[in-house]
Amino acid sequence: MASVPTQIALLTRAPGGADSTCDPDLPTAPWQFDAVPGQPLPLPTYGAGASRQDPAPADSPVQQQIPAQYRLLPAEELDRRIRAAKEALGSRVTILGHAYQRDEIVQYADFVGDSFQLAQQSLKHPEAEFVVFCGVHFMAETADLLTTDDQPVILPNLAAGCSMADMADIDAVQACWDQLAAVYGTEPDADGRVPVVPVTYMNSAASLKGFCGAHGGIVCTSSNAREVLEWAFERGQRVLFFPDQHLGRNTAKAMGVAVEDMPLWDPRKPRGGNSEQDLLDARVVLWRGWCSVHQRFTVDQIAQARAKNPDVRVIVHPECPMEVVDAADEAGSTRYIQLAVDAAPAGTAFAIGTEVNMVRRLADTRPDLTIECLDPVVCPCSTMYRIHPAYLAWVLESLVEGRVVNQVSVDAEVAANARTAVERMLAVGA
Repeated sequence: MASVPTQIALLTRAPGGADSTCDPDLPTAPWQFDAVPGQPLPLPTYGAGASRQDPAPADSPVQQQIPAQYRLLPAEELDRRIRAAKEALGSRVTILGHAYQRDEIVQYADFVGDSFQLAQQSLKHPEAEFVVFCGVHFMAETADLLTTDDQPVILPNLAAGCSMADMADIDAVQACWDQLAAVYGTEPDADGRVPVVPVTYMNSAASLKGFCGAHGGIVCTSSNAREVLEWAFERGQRVLFFPDQHLGRNTAKAMGVAVEDMPLWDPRKPRGGNSEQDLLDARVVLWRGWCSVHQRFTVDQIAQARAKNPDVRVIVHPECPMEVVDAADEAGSTRYIQLAVDAAPAGTAFAIGTEVNMVRRLADTRPDLTIECLDPVVCPCSTMYRIHPAYLAWVLESLVEGRVVNQVSVDAEVAANARTAVERMLAVGA
């Protein structure tokens, strides 16, 4: 399997067709999108490689340009300085890395995992003075909820956001909630179940986690979405699931909920574009949101993989569209995919539908297997790609010098309710 940079380079040289859904600038340095002192702020963007269909909100976090010395350092010198700073800090710093991060970042992480595992790890290092989170903004916010008050959480690039997380904001969710209350009322049924329980995917802003905490709801990840929905149905007649429609639909369908009982809520339309009866009949109300990476996987890609090797084992992430999950052999979280590959006997062939950096890493760690990404055109998680070694070197050396930069802090009032929703999720487990 070709390296991620090589595949990306091929993408940029092949404009048009299916490739046209991806921005072709990923090979360039991520600091081209940073704010430069004395110049107008750059237009918000998810950065190189992002889907052109996912414009960034106007209030997206902006990263200030890091010092030129870091931008100009060759890879070998960045590696030396990162390792030296990490050694100097010792146990004072814990570096957490998401599995979708590039290899050049993952190599420095003290722990690598999916969002659920990283949330758990955030609780396990009270001895560290600092937590450096190599992921995206909502993950760093979650870490801030779970670490102690005197543990700064640092995101090497503040502009590392998430297009899916931005598809639901607090104003739109509150408006949805008010409209649902007008249809359902607020009184519980004879069994004590409230009309609707809000469930937010981990891939959401802290304000939405806070909303769930304040309204009897909960957070889920792709690792524990089924267990969370079971928890919610014990307490509510229905679930409002945001922001990822696909994870909600695939999980509820696997639990026996009929697709026709899962109307899609479009926040731009009155009642989400649904009739009152549709909402009354609903078991799960799905928010109109998606992951631009997992949305790219198709049934045709699965058919092509099977035509190439009839014995191939197809595993996709549940953020993929329902028809893709239905056509695959298995669907599971980042952790599920990792464990499946770890347990596979030599000679097994996999076609995997998830972020390409992870697929590439799995292929490298199991050379006795055949592991390929379902998508022939690489469209990685562009915001993960904004965590470049230059930013990591900058934040670590700043800590060595006694300065905390790029701290992510959740407002105290929001944090209290958000922490409640996350703690409910951790209590449910995976």
